[in-house]
Amino acid sequence: MAVQKIKRNYRKTKYILYKETLVDYKEHFWAFLGSFIGIGIIAYMQSKTLLHSDVVYLIGSFGASSVLVYGVIQSPLAQPRNLIGGHLVSAIIGVTVQKIAPDILWLSAPLAVSLSIVLMQVTKTLHPPGGATALIAVTGSAEIKNLGYWYVINPVFSGVLILLIVALVFNNMTSSRSYPNHKKYHQFRKRVAHVFKK
Repeated sequence: MAVQKIKRNYRKTKYILYKETLVDYKEHFWAFLGSFIGIGIIAYMQSKTLLHSDVVYLIGSFGASSVLVYGVIQSPLAQPRNLIGGHLVSAIIGVTVQKIAPDILWLSAPLAVSLSIVLMQVTKTLHPPGGATALIAVTGSAEIKNLGYWYVINPVFSGVLILLIVALVFNNMTSSRSYPNHKKYHQFRKRVAHVFKK
């Protein structure tokens, strides 16, 4: 019994590794184009606004989100609910922790990341770059810290919306790519319908 389970897990792992290492130039092209446009729009907004104010649009966690929403589009962690919810939950946690313990970095940094992980798990919005969003709220520049809860709206929410809109466009331009993952979407829709029937 244990030997069969090991063999089955070995076959699954071998298949996943094989599939992940296939070179598909079309996939690479669309992943490049989507991430280039998504991050490019945010960077353009940053370059135009930075000269006139302290508004920050471009944060590091958007780079990690781009890997998921343009490069691994079928992953549950890359779906719109996770992208938006994960960043928003983490931003709120990060700002709250920064306000509670602004000068105790050894406490605020791990607390922001750990709480954001747990809250993303609880809200079913797990998105790994969210941990970085929480950490940036605590360790970021003075401009970011001065934003307070506006950090949640801008740059986080506005940037995430840009990444999502670009992902919806570029990840659906060919028949071989489909975003969001419709299976997850339909499961979510059924759950919502079930709740409203009660």
